[in-house]
Amino acid sequence: MIQSDTAHPGSASHVSKFSVSPQVAPVETEPFRAVEHLVEVVQHLALAKDIPEIMAIVRTAARRLTGADGATFVLRDGDHCFYADEDAIAPLWKGQRFPMNICISGWVMNTRQSVTIPDIFKDSRIPVDAYRPTFVRSLAMVPIRTQDPIGAIGNYWEKPYIPAPEQLKILQALADSTAVAMENVRILQELESRVRQRTEELEAANQELRSEAILRKKMEAKVLRLSLTDELTGLNNRRGFLIRAEQMLKLVRRVHTHGWLIYIDLDGLKQVNDERGHDAGDHLIRNAAKVLRESFRDSDIVGRIGGDEFVVFATGTSTPATEVEVRLRQNIEHHNRSYPQQPQLSMSIGVIRCDPHALHTLEDMIHQADAAMYIEKRRKRDRLRNEIQE
Repeated sequence: MIQSDTAHPGSASHVSKFSVSPQVAPVETEPFRAVEHLVEVVQHLALAKDIPEIMAIVRTAARRLTGADGATFVLRDGDHCFYADEDAIAPLWKGQRFPMNICISGWVMNTRQSVTIPDIFKDSRIPVDAYRPTFVRSLAMVPIRTQDPIGAIGNYWEKPYIPAPEQLKILQALADSTAVAMENVRILQELESRVRQRTEELEAANQELRSEAILRKKMEAKVLRLSLTDELTGLNNRRGFLIRAEQMLKLVRRVHTHGWLIYIDLDGLKQVNDERGHDAGDHLIRNAAKVLRESFRDSDIVGRIGGDEFVVFATGTSTPATEVEVRLRQNIEHHNRSYPQQPQLSMSIGVIRCDPHALHTLEDMIHQADAAMYIEKRRKRDRLRNEIQE
């Protein structure tokens, strides 16, 4: 393995320690057992989903295939060797990093060839100080992917040992299968990453579309509301009143209930505009709309259909026309008492009852209520003229 400052591996103290000859591995008595196990390992590697799973498979298989006392799984990490995993009779270097140029696994990756070292104390490529605390006396190391090594698999023995050529081939075959499995994992993870990214992009796009759809619906609702609403008062405009009142008229005829159509003309608007300006006239119109809201129920349809003309369609009531007029006039008087400094409200009112059995159209009834309103307006003018003459 590794160390920057090491004792010379050929010193007498190290040579005398191993005076016996290294054991030479015998030819496999059951040559197919290792191959069968390798095939099984390759099948497991083909199903591996990540690098830790690959390392767990390889670290155990490397020992079993060669009968070693320990095995390490080394990954290339820039210009360092990272001892990522191990399976051994005693701790080796799991989790440690060593420079490529002083590590035997680095030598294997740099030269792209396997190595067998029967006696670690007699090989100058071995940093003996790093090995001395371990049980290792012999080793074999093969690169993972010979063309462009990305790691190495090491086997270690506690006694001098020379693996048979068949064992080294089996170990290299395991390393080659590991390289394929790691590439498959890389491709799989890249595909999964792309799928996640694409899924996130699609979800973001869908969310944007949903947001746009919601915004579009809100805008459409706003446009529809504006198209049906009088901008000055917030009441229904003529179009909005006709659409909603037509629906209510159908309901009146269907359930045979009572209803009233009230036509209202705001008195004195032209005079206010001429004497105080159009802002004052607009304020008077808004005050009239406020009084109308207070005088009728939320279910009643109130609209401004002209400059100083309003109309109300009330349903589900049998209230006589006189009571409708009385309630409205009381609210007008209350408003005028509350705001004496403002132009005083005055309205002319025409009321007709909606007969559910009649065949009159909504426009017909509006004209009838309008005519009734003008009768009321003429009466007011005549009464005012008589008062002036007197």
